Amino acid sequence: MSRVVCDLGASPLCESFLTGDQLNQMERFHPLRAQVCERCWLVQLERYVLPEAIFTEYAYFSSYSDSWVRHARDYTELAIERLELGPHSLVVELASNDGYLLQHFVARGVPVLGIEPALNVAEVATERGVPTLTRFFDAALADELVGQGRQADLVVANNVLAHVPDLNSFVAGIIRLLKPGGVVTVEFPHLARLMEGNQFDTIYHEHFSYFSFGTATRIFARHGMTLVDVEELPTHGGSLRIWGRHALAGDGTVSQRVTELAARELAAGLETPAPYAAFGKRVVETKRKLLEFLIAAKRDGASIAGYGAPGKGNTLLNYCGIRTDFLDYTVDRNPYKQGRYTPGTHIPIHPPERLAETRPDYILILPWNLKDEIIEQLAYTREWGARFVVPIPEVTMYGQDLARQGGPR
Repeated sequence: MSRVVCDLGASPLCESFLTGDQLNQMERFHPLRAQVCERCWLVQLERYVLPEAIFTEYAYFSSYSDSWVRHARDYTELAIERLELGPHSLVVELASNDGYLLQHFVARGVPVLGIEPALNVAEVATERGVPTLTRFFDAALADELVGQGRQADLVVANNVLAHVPDLNSFVAGIIRLLKPGGVVTVEFPHLARLMEGNQFDTIYHEHFSYFSFGTATRIFARHGMTLVDVEELPTHGGSLRIWGRHALAGDGTVSQRVTELAARELAAGLETPAPYAAFGKRVVETKRKLLEFLIAAKRDGASIAGYGAPGKGNTLLNYCGIRTDFLDYTVDRNPYKQGRYTPGTHIPIHPPERLAETRPDYILILPWNLKDEIIEQLAYTREWGARFVVPIPEVTMYGQDLARQGGPR
């Protein structure tokens, strides 16, 4: 039995940015409705689109976030030291994107293999010296690699688990690919943080599933893997990094962090309906508050621009019905998106230099999880007194010093 967690209306694929000559063509919208299974407590979307339609060409390049690249470098140092990786090891990353992480292992002399289905993104990784296989990962591909004599000391899967429609095949593939003493680390947004932080905009068609620690534990256990450690990270609004190994490897002990987090989730009611119902109500109220701010600002004659064109931003814009009547344009550091338009809402995307040219009164930060990094990058906007608006977890105004401020002037 399942129940609706939140209904975000209908939306196009969040990374399907439009060129100018596509603006008058029909766009395909799909229902965007998250549901929770009241037996296993996995939150999922109904599947409307095949992964091949989403990820064969992809607009997200990890390296355009400085803080994410630093996060990857720090992880590399941790993994090399903790697992004693070296020239005779193999690190495989699933959904390796543009080589943002594996490049750091390469620099340390550790052999790597990236698996990335998006051809345009994989090409960038290859140019960086990161060997990359352009395939979707599943149990069959894992068997192919093992047949070639390639098994991994470390499998890395960062922010990909949510993108996988067949979780069982994916997780089974991981355990087949691992050496008997190998380790897998998986990072994913924590469902508990998503609901506590009102992060409804991280729900979109490209994310099929949303995980609590308890749900992840059950999925990996089903395929003979034990989660031996877990870290709580600040990335993407609050993520988990789980460390797993073959259930029969080691002495069977797990870290205290594993038992503590499992207990906290149960105490928070994540295996009861109440938190999910409360989250759905809060989502609706956030939409109302954001539109109230935008209407008041526009009636005051203020100009409003966006910063960023992330997938989460397109969920927010479409659910709230924000188009160029509220947001003049947005900017993004990714050249792939510049000159295009946001899906569904048709907001033009410019290079960041556009902000200095037009001097908007307000800048709506769509990748709110990077707000500190972005405000630092945009320090020059204090020349004309621009203020920043962050929509999540609630509509909040910031000055250049990150101090909260009042509403429209």
